[in-house]
Amino acid sequence: MIATVSILAEIPEALHETLQSYLESHPDWDQDRVFAAALSLFLMQNGDCDRRAARVYLDTLFNHAVK
Repeated sequence: MIATVSILAEIPEALHETLQSYLESHPDWDQDRVFAAALSLFLMQNGDCDRRAARVYLDTLFNHAVK
């Protein structure tokens, strides 16, 4: 079973509009997938490079179920 955690984040309106535009033109992506990819990439680049973050990033990028 894949454990998920729901978060609430405030983002600038311009970023939200850009995200909405992206999602409209890329129907295979959704907001949750974008945020998971972005957050895991940020953590890989700026954190301790936890292998779990790398796994989430790759699975999200290639649209696989995160395990």
